[in-house]
Amino acid sequence: KMASSGSNPFSSVVEKVKVGEEECHFYNLSRLDQDKLKKLPFSVRVLLESAIRNCDNFHVLEKDVNNILNWAPDMDASVEIPFKPARVILQDFTGVPVVVDFAAMREAVKRLGGDPQKINPICPADLVIDHSVQVDVSRSTLQYS
Repeated sequence: KMASSGSNPFSSVVEKVKVGEEECHFYNLSRLDQDKLKKLPFSVRVLLESAIRNCDNFHVLEKDVNNILNWAPDMDASVEIPFKPARVILQDFTGVPVVVDFAAMREAVKRLGGDPQKINPICPADLVIDHSVQVDVSRSTLQYS
């Protein structure tokens, strides 16, 4: 998802690519200051791409993008950078409590007369359960009771 190109000060680095029959747009980081960009670790480049993509000068400011682009290992730790992940993947150990929290918040909102459907994560979240599933009853009519 891209911020509206009219409100994004980095719309000049948007490029198009055709994938099959579909035309896609992306923010091409290589069109930024190459000297600064090549010094950034990959993880910081991921943060930079996200900040550029979400830059609307409201939630994510142009100054935030420049702070990331000018990142250095000895940078002042008080400089904040926006973190807006496109998706969160929760493994079962930490994800189950999150799901329980959302259920509790929805129940509380419903009890107070609000719309529980408004209680949702801001970004998509996937819960991966790999080994914590327990079967109490199987191959028996008791499993349906």
